Amino acid sequence: MALLRKINQVLLFLLIVTICGILYKKVHRGTALRNETDDDSETPEDMEDEIPVVICAAAGRMGAAMAAINSIYSNTDANILFYVVGLRNTLSRIRKWIEHSKLREINFKIVEFNPMVLKGKIRPDSARPELLQPLNFVRFYLPLLIHQHEKVIYLDDDVIVQGDIQELYDTTLALGHAAAFSDDCDLPSSQDIHRLVGLQNTYMGYLDYRKKTIKDLGISPSTCSFNPGVIVANMTEWKHQRITKQLEKWMQKNVEENLYSSSLGGGVATSPMLIVFHGKYSTINPLWHIRHLGWNPDTRYSEHFLQEAKLLHWNGRHKPWDFPSVHNDLWESWFVPDPAGIFKLHHPNS
Repeated sequence: MALLRKINQVLLFLLIVTICGILYKKVHRGTALRNETDDDSETPEDMEDEIPVVICAAAGRMGAAMAAINSIYSNTDANILFYVVGLRNTLSRIRKWIEHSKLREINFKIVEFNPMVLKGKIRPDSARPELLQPLNFVRFYLPLLIHQHEKVIYLDDDVIVQGDIQELYDTTLALGHAAAFSDDCDLPSSQDIHRLVGLQNTYMGYLDYRKKTIKDLGISPSTCSFNPGVIVANMTEWKHQRITKQLEKWMQKNVEENLYSSSLGGGVATSPMLIVFHGKYSTINPLWHIRHLGWNPDTRYSEHFLQEAKLLHWNGRHKPWDFPSVHNDLWESWFVPDPAGIFKLHHPNS
């Protein structure tokens, strides 16, 4: 009897050990699955190595975002995490384009932007209604979209990156600065500028200096403006200075008082940023933001100049996927065809 009791105790012990082993495996497997799908599961070491790049993918110009992503990914060995931002009705299409094309190997997160945050903050009477699209204002809300990173790059979709994005990410931000931009005084050579008729490069081109609210800012109308199509941002400073709240305040004031210039040289997203960041931003290497390629279809830059450029920006009405446009061959070399066949190039030879 004593032997039988001892055997039973051993069997009971083994049974308990087996059950514990099974339960451990189940719990461990469940944790691993949650870690793989949980956005907040990355270790601090992983996040330090990542370069977060925010880019918007609007419905009618999604091919622009994909070309930009392709150019960035192809020209660096850095660990890029793309935050691809879209509206709810485009999210599945964004995912399909990435996962069913050569971009399937990129590290990315698709982020939904809720346009309701803009309710009552945008005047509907812009001369260029396309600039009122909700995704143009994503740059105002970077800390609400990005929670894990100290430093972030934001890029407009109509850019092509020819350099190593690590260089741009390494841009030094002065103490107390929440962002770095390209000064509009850092323009191409004078022989090109005179052909960019109507180009605005001072605050007068963006703000209505006839309004008391603008005069009271004490900013000279001849102050050089900057372009927020390429931003290197410090999220800690951005939150500390409540930049988003300040931008929203000036959006609201514009709704009430119509403070922006009627001859806008850029987007309606530029004007409030010029006010909020006046005298409080660092500068980006000019080669990392060669712009105005979409300003005039008759203005072309030298091939040598374009080859030296680290980033090309087709800001303006004439986009490289449409006609007429300039230097579209440079853009098309990075174009990723739409698996759904919706986005098409509009060129005579396409």
